[in-house]
Amino acid sequence: MSEASQLQAKWDALYERMPRGLPQPAEVLEHNAHLLPASGEALDLACGLGGSALFLALRGLRVRAYDLSTVAIERLRSCAGAFPVEAAVRDVESTGLPEDAFDVVVVSRFLARPLCPAIARSIKPGGLLFYQTFIAGKQSAAGPSNPDFLLQPNELLALYRDFRLLFYREDAQVGNLAEGHRDEAYFVGQKSK
Repeated sequence: MSEASQLQAKWDALYERMPRGLPQPAEVLEHNAHLLPASGEALDLACGLGGSALFLALRGLRVRAYDLSTVAIERLRSCAGAFPVEAAVRDVESTGLPEDAFDVVVVSRFLARPLCPAIARSIKPGGLLFYQTFIAGKQSAAGPSNPDFLLQPNELLALYRDFRLLFYREDAQVGNLAEGHRDEAYFVGQKSK
């Protein structure tokens, strides 16, 4: 079995066990929705069950949602109904992304550093990137333990340094560790025009 097939089987099994219902959007998107354009093309990359895709579609954007999991994409399609969501099983690490195609890209809890330049190129000038994923200094066992899938301090800022910073949060291990958002970094940036 290939590595991609093994990953797909792993994620299919995970999504099969998850309860049915309306999935939640990424926090970084939900809390910064006021920055979204009124219309345009959007991508929910590594969309999982598609909470961010549905959130974007409800706000008038035409959405593409890509994930490696067949189970996740099938469940998203059943939730999307008549909303403008084109959901597809796609391994973007091997197939790539179109250039200058999206006004908005959302990435949540997915990190493939070699894909970051392609993500940046997929966004139209003036477009927005909403990115949220786990950090190396996380406080809980949530998310991956493999350091290849954990951000180093301020790494999102470095990966997307050519973007105009609109919002950033990375609480990590500062202050009262019982409060705040300790496990993830949150980034919203605008691509230069």
